[in-house]
Amino acid sequence: MTLNDLVVPAPEPLDDARHRAEPRYRIAEIRAADPLGADPLLGALPAMNAAADVPALAVALRALLPEPERAASFSVVDALAAMRDLGILLGSLKRHGTEPLAAVPEALPVLRLLGRRTDMVPRDTVHHYTAWNPTGPRQRMYTGDPMEGNLQDAVRMVFPSLVACLDTCAELARLEPYDPAFAEALDRTAGHVARMVDSIDFTVARVSPEFFARELRSYFEEVDVAGEDLLGPAAAQVPLWLVDLTLWQCDRSDDAYDAFLDDSVRYSLPSWRAHHAVHRGGVSAVSKLSAAFSWEGTGSVPASLAASAVALARVLRLLKTFRARHITIARKAYSEEVRLYDVGSGGAPVALLRSVLDLTRANETLVRRSIRGSGTAAPDATARAARH
Repeated sequence: MTLNDLVVPAPEPLDDARHRAEPRYRIAEIRAADPLGADPLLGALPAMNAAADVPALAVALRALLPEPERAASFSVVDALAAMRDLGILLGSLKRHGTEPLAAVPEALPVLRLLGRRTDMVPRDTVHHYTAWNPTGPRQRMYTGDPMEGNLQDAVRMVFPSLVACLDTCAELARLEPYDPAFAEALDRTAGHVARMVDSIDFTVARVSPEFFARELRSYFEEVDVAGEDLLGPAAAQVPLWLVDLTLWQCDRSDDAYDAFLDDSVRYSLPSWRAHHAVHRGGVSAVSKLSAAFSWEGTGSVPASLAASAVALARVLRLLKTFRARHITIARKAYSEEVRLYDVGSGGAPVALLRSVLDLTRANETLVRRSIRGSGTAAPDATARAARH
């Protein structure tokens, strides 16, 4: 099997009672919703963009705008779908050199209203563009190119894993490494992160750096919303910090990554922002484990602590793998030969990606040293033993 044979696995369902109660997790309902009657018009969007038809794009945005009174009556599901459909026109106008709210100023009160209704920023985000975007004939796309659809699919496939990570990482923050549940929570987290590695492998196989850099990147430019520059719905907004935060970032980060997260968190779902607010000042899993090994000293350690160390090293290795592959893509997309922009669509330069990879690697190294010092089997050896 080659990378070109890779297909997107079916997403895990989000069907427990708690997830059904959260409207932003009702993915099928949001995808099906078309409160603005936008299906026919947005089906023509790739042709408008190919022709750089700014007047037609402005007319389309104006035509889809609901009256504020009507927008105020939308359910959260309909409001999310409405922002999705207005947002893709915002990015299209900006792609062709026009600030959308300068061209269609009457859109501002509607965007603000939808932002308040959904408790999100007043423009579309990566969630609108991917997870909440219909599939099949109704799929909203800037270009209509299959590679754009592949990128959307790659992000869609990780959404359930990110939702699950919110739970496993919150559980991890409440536990100590001597508790067997600590390693169990990390093992579940590893399964979710492995899904993210699958998604980036799919991206490497199905989306060329040249297509992203030359064709798609320009649709993710910032839009001025009442003097506030809001980033477009780029895949870079996918919040891997959900995993970083309680594993190592909350107390083992650096100023550059902290500043990036402070700006990026606002593009996330309300419950994810709340998770960040609760745990940002906590004690990370790496710090807990390091303190426990220091207390135990050299030599053998309790089996539960050893299992926690092995499980933590495994998750950090997966994160390191994801980030290394992401950097490879980013370097190609932002090389001097093809790039149109100096920074990524999420606002980060490649140098910051490298810095976060180095931080991830440093934390993995610390955990591995603790494992070696105690004589515990290394994660790679443990994984090999489990397969035989």
